[in-house]
Amino acid sequence: MTKTKNNDLTGKRAPVFCLPNQNGKEVYLKDELAKLKTGGMILLFFYPKDMTSGCTTEAVSFSEAKRKFSARGVKIFGISKLTPESKQKFIAKHNLKIDLLSDENLKVCEKYGVWREKNMYGKKVMGIARESFLIDKNGKIIKHFQKVKPAEHVDEVLDFLKNAKK
Repeated sequence: MTKTKNNDLTGKRAPVFCLPNQNGKEVYLKDELAKLKTGGMILLFFYPKDMTSGCTTEAVSFSEAKRKFSARGVKIFGISKLTPESKQKFIAKHNLKIDLLSDENLKVCEKYGVWREKNMYGKKVMGIARESFLIDKNGKIIKHFQKVKPAEHVDEVLDFLKNAKK
């Protein structure tokens, strides 16, 4: 599933995948969805690169808020193209409490439409767009967060969850 820039995937079926986590253990989206209790969800946040400032801010924020998400039945996975070894170092350096998945061949990033041309300092480059997907137990994307700001994103997702449950 490819998508054009700013094409909202809310309401669509989440593309299934299998990716290694920071320990090299394969994580299957289908299996993770099956483990969820009724009302549970998966949050996938795609980020450009381990150890960079914005990505660190976002990952640390999600890690610190893990209990709040767990209390709402939400399991969090971060995805970028770097290796499981890079993710291990990222987790160790920042004491992260969430799983990070490695999409080295960018197949999952392409399926979710986050691998695309970006503008960096006036140059066109290919990269991972910072976007997130909230997926329900049935595999449906219930919210596609676009144009994510690392420092505000955790609160944005928690606010959405709080208002969605009303």
